[in-house]
Amino acid sequence: MLFAFQDDAPVAALCAAFAALPQQIALIRRFEAGTSVSTEQLEQGYTHAFLLQFDQAEDLAAYLSHPAHLAFVEQVKPALRQVLVFDLAVDG
Repeated sequence: MLFAFQDDAPVAALCAAFAALPQQIALIRRFEAGTSVSTEQLEQGYTHAFLLQFDQAEDLAAYLSHPAHLAFVEQVKPALRQVLVFDLAVDG
């Protein structure tokens, strides 16, 4: 998932709130976050990337409707210029 924040967004606080979700939602198996280190500068305005891993599609579905996730979405939504979500199923 990629975020492009508004200029006045409290980025550090929002990133900390997102990083706190794995403690609230046990279905999240892995959480990674960071900013681009690319020298190509092709980020198209996106500044922060987040990777969440789940054991199965049903866990992702449960995460999406979990109250803690929904609360975070409402918190972060006004601070975003753009968001890109890309769900990938990995075999094995």
